[in-house]
Amino acid sequence: MSNLKMKEAALIYLDRSGGLQKFIDDCKYYNGTFSKDAELGNHILHQPLKAAEVFQSVCFIAVKTLSLIGQLQTETQINIVLKLTHLPPLPSYGLDLCEFPLDYTSQRFYMMQGIVIAMTTVTKYTQGARFLCSDEACPLSKGFQYIRVHVPGATESATIRNDFLCNLCASSLQEDRKFRVLGDKQIVEIIATKALRAFQGYSNNQPFRFQSLTIFLRDESVNKMNIGNEYKIIGIPTCVKTSQPAVCIEANSIIFCNSKVPSGISDNFRCLLSLTSSSCWKFTAILANIFASQITPPGTYNLLKLCLLMSLVQTTDRNKELEDCLDILIITSDTLLIDRNKYGTGAVSIQAGSALLAKGGICFIGDLASHKKDKLEQLQTVLESRSITVYIPGKKFGEDIDQQMTFPVQCSFWSFVDMDSSSRRNAQKINTLIGQMDCSLIPANLVEAFGLLINCNESSPCHPFLPTVQHTLNKAINPEGLFYAASRQFTTEDFEKLLAFAKNLNVEFSLEAERMTHGYYLASRRIRTGSVCGSKLSASALKYLVFLSEAHARLNLRNKVLKEDVLIAALLFETSLTLKYGATVFCVAPNAVFPFELYNEEYLEQRDLYLTQCQQQLEQFIATYGPGTTIFSSDE
Repeated sequence: MSNLKMKEAALIYLDRSGGLQKFIDDCKYYNGTFSKDAELGNHILHQPLKAAEVFQSVCFIAVKTLSLIGQLQTETQINIVLKLTHLPPLPSYGLDLCEFPLDYTSQRFYMMQGIVIAMTTVTKYTQGARFLCSDEACPLSKGFQYIRVHVPGATESATIRNDFLCNLCASSLQEDRKFRVLGDKQIVEIIATKALRAFQGYSNNQPFRFQSLTIFLRDESVNKMNIGNEYKIIGIPTCVKTSQPAVCIEANSIIFCNSKVPSGISDNFRCLLSLTSSSCWKFTAILANIFASQITPPGTYNLLKLCLLMSLVQTTDRNKELEDCLDILIITSDTLLIDRNKYGTGAVSIQAGSALLAKGGICFIGDLASHKKDKLEQLQTVLESRSITVYIPGKKFGEDIDQQMTFPVQCSFWSFVDMDSSSRRNAQKINTLIGQMDCSLIPANLVEAFGLLINCNESSPCHPFLPTVQHTLNKAINPEGLFYAASRQFTTEDFEKLLAFAKNLNVEFSLEAERMTHGYYLASRRIRTGSVCGSKLSASALKYLVFLSEAHARLNLRNKVLKEDVLIAALLFETSLTLKYGATVFCVAPNAVFPFELYNEEYLEQRDLYLTQCQQQLEQFIATYGPGTTIFSSDE
């Protein structure tokens, strides 16, 4: 085929396939493009109020020329709001909330970034109003010569007031209320992300408040921000002249800051994962063994640290399910652990009472027994509903009706009950059931609301306190010292990357894991059901089993939940049930998850063999008491 015929064939193909028409349309689009005027862009960026007047004039001319609105008489009847989606990525266009002083005199656009810590209900404000001269003989007693509209930074009194005078006859102006235009207004407070991180893990049981910056949201921007979320805001800083002058931001546009999805884990953890790939339990065992080595020596509190790690990877700020969080309640008499651990275990833990700010992280609320009854009732409501509701009495704030605001809670709660207090020791009851622990200091419904109950009263079977005492003394001498090889090989940054990567994994259950989960739940429910009180397992028990299994799979960096993950979940959950209600036929040792001290590979192998035996016992338990057995009635 000649070159000319080849071109003809290509043209026919483009014509018949529709490609030619698309090519023509693309050419029309590019033919119509134009370069933006640099002077106009500079005018919008640096003198937005004057730029709005330019667009106001252009729009007025267009409306009059095209006869679009017959009633339009003056330019001031048109309200122009410039909405910017981006600013030049230059330092001079950024407003750092941690720097002082803030520039609020230039009246131009800036971009700032921060976390919402407070917000108001939506109220009304005056977008624009029409005024007329009170002297009927004055020509300006009619028409639309006096139109006042809201401008960034202006208060309500700047738009609506009774002391305006006519420019022609100096008579007072009166508002024509029929033409008042109202809009929606909401006020939020934000703080710099750096400020929040500086106080993470800080807890002295004393309330304190962050220095915040006020943001005014108007019209379509209201209800676009949520407490605890991080946003980029484009707006104009102004100084509000009230009884207490303050800098605020008139928001122009809001951009939600999505959490960055981590690209992977460190080379050290990748190597460790490869070395332990033959086992479904070794990797997480080593993680628990070396986790938080800056706070407690490796090998101590392994059960507690495994549960904390599982809670961390199960807690996320994804808006999939609010109930995905894993709350932990620790029963302890080890005051030394509490003293060292009250400052948290890393960047994910923040102070008590900050449930909304802990979005995607951990809210540590300290000793439950130190809180009053009403606070414990509030906590129970939050744990069960995963939300916080604030009731606003209308009379108190000048409104006719009461209001309420509900905020979702997307964090996990960590708490403990210290049984070492002499008053609490004397108040403890004598347990009549094997394995049961007295939790009468805390309301039973609140204990049940926590997904996991852990008894933490020793650091090692052989040497309960010696390693931790040595660690505490070394830290007192050298607070920044790294005393263990694990601390140097697996840094805090390595753990942060690992946890961030793990919590973003999407996991699903294998068929055998799903069957084992349901089998254990039904069997455990069956043996804990009495003729008088009914079942001791709450309706959320199955949910917690699923969460624990998912968390162990995520911690193993797997997308699939295996039966080995379900075993760890069942052992932890059964241990928790034993503490609450006592042991049953599926008798689980308190140290079942970590039966041996993890010193080397040999001990890891022994643990794997032990867990394999536990898995066989679990399968036998399900076969005996689970669904499909003669013990179950047709209704069950």
